Amino acid sequence: MKGPSDQLTVAHRRDAQRTPSARTVADLLRTAPVIGRADMTVRQAAVLMTERGQDYVVIPLSDAGQGPGGHGPGSHGLLTDADIRARVVGAGRSIDTPVGEVIDGPAFVVDSRTAPVDALTELVDRDLTVIPVCDAAGAVLGVVGAGDFVADPAGASMPLREQISRSQTVGELQEHARRLPQLVADLVRRDRPAHEVTRVASLIVDAIVVRGLALVVDPHPGVDPTAYTWLSLGSNARREPVLSSDVDSAVVFDDALGSSDLDAHRTAFEKLDDLLRGAGLTVDTNGAVASKPLFSRTRGQWQAAARGWIEEPLANKGMIFTSLILDGRPLSASRRELSGSRRESPTPTPGVEMIGALRADPRTMRLLLAESLSTKARLRSMRDVLTRRGGTLDLKTHALTPLINIARWAALSVESTEVNTRARLQAAAGSALLPTGDAATLMEVFDVLQRVRLRYQVAQFDQGETPTDVLEMKRLSPLDRSLVAQAVREIAGVQRRMAGMSHYQVN
Repeated sequence: MKGPSDQLTVAHRRDAQRTPSARTVADLLRTAPVIGRADMTVRQAAVLMTERGQDYVVIPLSDAGQGPGGHGPGSHGLLTDADIRARVVGAGRSIDTPVGEVIDGPAFVVDSRTAPVDALTELVDRDLTVIPVCDAAGAVLGVVGAGDFVADPAGASMPLREQISRSQTVGELQEHARRLPQLVADLVRRDRPAHEVTRVASLIVDAIVVRGLALVVDPHPGVDPTAYTWLSLGSNARREPVLSSDVDSAVVFDDALGSSDLDAHRTAFEKLDDLLRGAGLTVDTNGAVASKPLFSRTRGQWQAAARGWIEEPLANKGMIFTSLILDGRPLSASRRELSGSRRESPTPTPGVEMIGALRADPRTMRLLLAESLSTKARLRSMRDVLTRRGGTLDLKTHALTPLINIARWAALSVESTEVNTRARLQAAAGSALLPTGDAATLMEVFDVLQRVRLRYQVAQFDQGETPTDVLEMKRLSPLDRSLVAQAVREIAGVQRRMAGMSHYQVN
């Protein structure tokens, strides 16, 4: 029997190489798009859908000349079967109403070069039936819906997510949720890119939390499902969770709620904490969880707290809270959206509201940069040196956290609202303190570290061990040991360059 000192390996599936990792959403298109006109009637649109055997019609809007994006010239409207039921039949409107009076502004579209997992994330997050796929000139090539992802590795999560979303009891939900590690392990064995694996995992965690809210929080006495917005924090918010990740969260309450109302909601959130633990997820009640008053506040309270953190970042753990909240991502299915009142422009999260104020305060920006660079990338900690304990590396603390901190600050410096680490690096590439070359290096390094991390944890899971971020270097392959060491050196190099340039650039 193998012991904990043996090298950890993950067996790859024989079909792992059948699906190239560089697929795009255009590869999922199977039929030509159904194109209509804004002046056609709903009746005519329905006939066209029937003739083509589809449940949508894309409507080019009057302007022209701009590429994908879902807004502005060259954008497209979208009419679906669901829209006809809700906005025509359900609203008592005539089926001879022009389509242009029914469609709800420009539809969200994706570029044909988008990765399937990114398109799937948008489909799920925005609760869409289909998404038009456009080329660089803005022409519609086709549409993708949930069924189109089934044959793609990224779509492997769809059946599990559907089972979670349809769970009728806590026990049923927990039973389905406990299959998440097997899903992650299967994607790793398929040799899927690390960012694809973690994004799929985050979609499942989101589904578990949203269904948990519906089962144990919203029916709780004193809870108003429309009076709060649930924020995912930490790695899941960034869509980067692995098997060792905690579920961190916060809540924004409506200002109309009183103190007794807030207490009732927090009590219900404790039940969700218990549900998640039973689902196999880790919830640290000593950390960032919505059941604690520090992480469940009214909008006004969040705004007041944010002003305090900006004015006095060194007081009351201001910089720690700022970093946590900047990573906040609202779950798409919470809360007013479920009540039937579709909001075109969701209320900004506390983190988004903070960006402008932080960017306008040079002193706080300098302090945040110093804090971001204070956790050094290194292969051995001082504790390891003093205790003569070698051969281990806390991959999260001594490699990934320094990189994530750089990406967060760099995105903030260019006023980007991106949350995902790779997206933040892309947004900040070429900025004053993050040259394009350094951004590209960090993106490559991040992918390498996440890939090693996932393989190590899946191998631990396969052997019945608890997945951890503390790597025993002798359990890595020689290649992985070399990759990790080089990655840490690259991060440390970027940290040194940023620290040197900061004396001249941040003012």
